[in-house]
Amino acid sequence: MTQSSQHRDLEVEVVIIGYGPVGATLANLLGLRGVRTLVLERESAAYHLPRAVHFDDEVMRIFQTIGLSDAINRNAIPSIGMHFVDADGKLILDWSRSSEIASQGWHPSYRFHQPDLESALRSGLKRWPSVSVMTRCDVFALEEEACDVVVRFEDLSTGRLAKCRAKYVVGCDGARSLVRRFMGVSMDDLGFHERWLVIDFLLSRPRPDLGDYSVQYCDPTRPATYVRGTNNRRRWEITLLSDEDVHVMTTPDRIWPLLRRWVGPEDGAIERAAVYTFHSVVAEHWRVGRLLLAGDSAHQTPPFLGQGMCAGIRDASNLAWKLADVVARRSPDSLLDSYESERSPHVREYIERAIRLGGIINTKNASVALTALGRKGDETVKFTSAKPRLGPGLWISDDSLGGQLAPQPALIGGTQLDHVVGYDFALLAAPAFAHSLSQRAKAAAREIGIRIIDDAASALQLWLDQNSVNAALVRPDRYVVGTAMTEDDFTALLRLLPAPIQSRHALAAQL
Repeated sequence: MTQSSQHRDLEVEVVIIGYGPVGATLANLLGLRGVRTLVLERESAAYHLPRAVHFDDEVMRIFQTIGLSDAINRNAIPSIGMHFVDADGKLILDWSRSSEIASQGWHPSYRFHQPDLESALRSGLKRWPSVSVMTRCDVFALEEEACDVVVRFEDLSTGRLAKCRAKYVVGCDGARSLVRRFMGVSMDDLGFHERWLVIDFLLSRPRPDLGDYSVQYCDPTRPATYVRGTNNRRRWEITLLSDEDVHVMTTPDRIWPLLRRWVGPEDGAIERAAVYTFHSVVAEHWRVGRLLLAGDSAHQTPPFLGQGMCAGIRDASNLAWKLADVVARRSPDSLLDSYESERSPHVREYIERAIRLGGIINTKNASVALTALGRKGDETVKFTSAKPRLGPGLWISDDSLGGQLAPQPALIGGTQLDHVVGYDFALLAAPAFAHSLSQRAKAAAREIGIRIIDDAASALQLWLDQNSVNAALVRPDRYVVGTAMTEDDFTALLRLLPAPIQSRHALAAQL
């Protein structure tokens, strides 16, 4: 990676505007594929205070893909889950997470400190010679032409103007996205908008009584959330009432009385207090021509599922391999249309789930919201995480596993699957099925870049057996294209994939 402040006209394949976790992850994935990429960021350094605090096993698997899971894991802790309690302290919903490694090859849930995460992601970019980063650069114009986009920006350190030419531009530039404005795209409002006071706290003495569970206090007079962070970090999120002034409520005189239920000045210090308005919105379009959106520029969610940043990281994983294949002329430009069609319904489902959980926290009649989640009588609801299916796109809709996230079983010797597969397509196959494939089918798979994994590991075979299939074709973002029982099934899957443009006719003839 080169950090450049020279003011020559640049030419790259992809420009990423925004250098938060989503932009940095996307840049790492593109670097992994050798895509010439420029990241433009207005600020000089990563924000030094925490914002997002949670990611899940799918996201850790993406960090594994870019070779940074070890560095990120060193500063993260597994989360044991969340409890929802009513105004009397009664447990009404139990969302516990297993302490075991889950099907993705990682713990189901993690807590982290965002500055640590961003440092790891940014340091990781130094490995990729195809990726450059320019900070203190304020983008002010995007001019789309027939074959590329001209990105105009100002170097804020000198006041000089510069421009870059790219095949595609991805806006990872947040809720007030400039890229989204140039696209002329509105946000679809899903109806949730609330102000919450977010307080990050540094304990100065042990307080094990606060617990390792995060807690949602479903108190109709003042709903609140406690989050167990890494090391001595704790967070409280507290609802603001309609008549409470933002500037007043962020003063110590108002914060300490709100925190007294849990901690006081004798327990530590307030690191930050800020008021956030939690939204539930999704961009009506994620792609217009050569401009695309990812992360908060494309969607915003209430925090109750902890899926805000996770959704943006998934965007990056879905988009990067498609961009890489398109700019390398392995696939037609139309492949990029599947990005929005797959990701938008997926993220909407997560947002709608978060809104339903918010209904339990905020409603004055939590029993109604709990009944909607299956509660019977006065019992405690057991809540579990479910990973939605992709929206329509590059997978077979009538296949039992199509559009679902594939697992990451350990292979013989304990090697994790993705270390063998890389950021590419893979056929996960029973050994007998893989050995029965004709040379013609194997050659066609190699032409598209499919790695055939026929490891006899019991976990892989068990997953295939549980789903009554001999093989499953998995994409670089780890979602299943479809399954196969016969070679004909497999060749049908190959025909669905975007083959290299220059060999498309030859491949069709092979099959």
